[in-house]
Amino acid sequence: MVCITGGAGFIGSHLAEKLLAAGDRVLVLDNFATGRRDNLPAHRELDLREGTVADPVLVDGIFDEFRPEVVVHAAASYKDPANWEEDARTNVIGMVNVVKASERFGIQRLIYFQTSLCYGLHPAEHPITLRCPLDPGGSSYAVSKTAAEHYLRLSRLDYRSFRLANAYGPRNLSGPLPTFYQRLQEKKPCFVMDTRRDFIYVEDLLEVVVQGLQGRGRRGCYHIATGSDYAIRELFEAAVKTMGIRLETPVEVRPRQDDDAYTILLDPAETCRDFAWRARTPLEEGVREAVKWYQALPLTQTFTHLKNMK
Repeated sequence: MVCITGGAGFIGSHLAEKLLAAGDRVLVLDNFATGRRDNLPAHRELDLREGTVADPVLVDGIFDEFRPEVVVHAAASYKDPANWEEDARTNVIGMVNVVKASERFGIQRLIYFQTSLCYGLHPAEHPITLRCPLDPGGSSYAVSKTAAEHYLRLSRLDYRSFRLANAYGPRNLSGPLPTFYQRLQEKKPCFVMDTRRDFIYVEDLLEVVVQGLQGRGRRGCYHIATGSDYAIRELFEAAVKTMGIRLETPVEVRPRQDDDAYTILLDPAETCRDFAWRARTPLEEGVREAVKWYQALPLTQTFTHLKNMK
């Protein structure tokens, strides 16, 4: 039995689908603040519970009822960058509740997804190694996610905290790609920030996660990243090409805001070594798969943790 908090979200639902296909039994807890019910089709080995990880009674009750062997903690608050209270409740108290329940019921392993913004808006090194000092003060999201990681490190659990590059692909509703798609579809003007990011395709990311669930790697933190970054303009141009759009004028490039970093380039060397892994999906291929998903449904809302981009 695998418990996935936030399992109706982008990464969580892809993982649930992969585990179900492999014959695992999966329990999902999600409050649907950003997750989608249609990300999780009914399956005989899937149990879905609606609620928040910030509720200790609910979390304890679910662990007591299902006795999961491993936990993937993907639940996170990020949709409103000004809602510090919800970030603290979900990201920090939620982690405390999941860790305490995991210890109480003796789970074998816990997987956590951490933001690369834990290194701050001006990381001390590039590319960023796991020895780089943490400096998450740029956003409530980064502060709360990093506090949660510290509580996890205090625990007795065998854990893997995966610090992620910008994940993208089908079902992703946060960040620049779904925003570009939505605005292009609605024939609204677009702009790109003068920033760069490492984009990791969700299927590449999950290869590491599944190995981590099986016990590969050591207790501690890892990066999941390609090790290469792209200008946001390149991502926009890949979306335009995939959608078959001809622009009359080049896209506007704007200087980044105070709460945005120029680049956050993670070094995945330890992950590549310990998991015998490397990212393989080219950016254009990943964008193409994401756009196919966006085209199959009405895309009405996207999210960002950046306060100045709202």
